Amino acid sequence: MYSIEWQKRGLPHAHILVWLINKITPDQIVQIISAEIPDNHIDPNLFNVVTKIMIHGPCGAFNNISPCMSDGKCTKRYPRKLVSDTITGNDGYPLHRRRSVEDGGTSVVLKVRNIDIEVDNRWIVPYSPLLSKTFKAHINVEYCNSVKSIKYICQYVNKGSDTAVFGVGNVAAPLDEINQYQLGRYISSNEVVWHILSFPIHKRHPTVVHLAIDLENGQRVYFTADNVRVRALVPPAKSLTAFYSLC
Repeated sequence: MYSIEWQKRGLPHAHILVWLINKITPDQIVQIISAEIPDNHIDPNLFNVVTKIMIHGPCGAFNNISPCMSDGKCTKRYPRKLVSDTITGNDGYPLHRRRSVEDGGTSVVLKVRNIDIEVDNRWIVPYSPLLSKTFKAHINVEYCNSVKSIKYICQYVNKGSDTAVFGVGNVAAPLDEINQYQLGRYISSNEVVWHILSFPIHKRHPTVVHLAIDLENGQRVYFTADNVRVRALVPPAKSLTAFYSLC
């Protein structure tokens, strides 16, 4: 399941939810998702991608005017805790391994507001090394072990288009905010092209199907005088019983 949106940034980005057939362990999560700065000597290409586009902020005391700040706190919950091993969390999201420099982690020095700041693994956005090296883009990868993730994606599908407040008027005339300003749909040129070319903006697979639910021994059976015996011995399948047979 995925949803495409723009958020007034011009270029599209996707929210993608992938179901796994089998459950994975914390050791397997480490093989797929990383939240650490890679070694520059072992994988310089991945190091360049992560240090350029996979570091959050830094915000907080380093930059209190960052867009993610609200009431003096980071809305994205950075910096994260330093942990030596990946563990599963109580909210459905794992606590990714973020080793300290003393524990074998890596740090880099970034310039924020003309000040050199040492950034460690607490500021790394979880990513997939394979996807990061393939696309060289900001791709946040998380392991979601909660049904809330389905609600999260569905909200993006159904939340509607971006809007903006705009106004047209004579600059010399007295300002009348009620009459001059309106709320309308905001759509960028890239989004226009996306719709003209009929590219999909969301998709679900498999398709969600409403199952016919009934109580025990309450299934409706339609029959005639000619087929009553056959229908009684071999009742027709319905969506619910077919789903049980499929599983």
